[in-house]
Amino acid sequence: MLRRAFASSRYMMVIPVLGTLVGAFALMLYEAVVLTATIAGALREGSVSPQATKAFAVGLIEAVDVFLIAIALYIISIGLYALFIDDTLPVPRWLGVHDLEDLKGNLVSVVIAVLAVLFLREAVIWDGNGNLPAFGAALALVIAALTFFLTMYAGRKHRSGGPQRSQDGTGE
Repeated sequence: MLRRAFASSRYMMVIPVLGTLVGAFALMLYEAVVLTATIAGALREGSVSPQATKAFAVGLIEAVDVFLIAIALYIISIGLYALFIDDTLPVPRWLGVHDLEDLKGNLVSVVIAVLAVLFLREAVIWDGNGNLPAFGAALALVIAALTFFLTMYAGRKHRSGGPQRSQDGTGE
């Protein structure tokens, strides 16, 4: 009886799966509206000055940043679903999740991209004031640490043989 209760309890993970999925879709839709407003505003103003171009570029970069966060939520949603509910979910090979380490690796990869976009945004709006090089160095250290994590994880996975994939790449 306890075994059946534990086996069924995995379906509690539907809550974070749906929460992250709804969050991902909500962020994507919201940012699509913001992006549309940014483009419409740029077209309405019709200005081609360097300042207007910079403002438009920053708006686009910020949209990319939010979309990357939404993608991270989507990856978490798919990963949790595959880990706890249905491991036969057909996903691309790069998105395959067989354990929490795979999920963390996918998430860290997206975080690195988000940090790079964050720096790009700051570099575009930098006016010579402030300490952009220090900010960049701090981000570089964080990205280096995350890259080290990914490298160590890949090395452990390679040494252990990693998960076995079927011909279609969808299962074990």
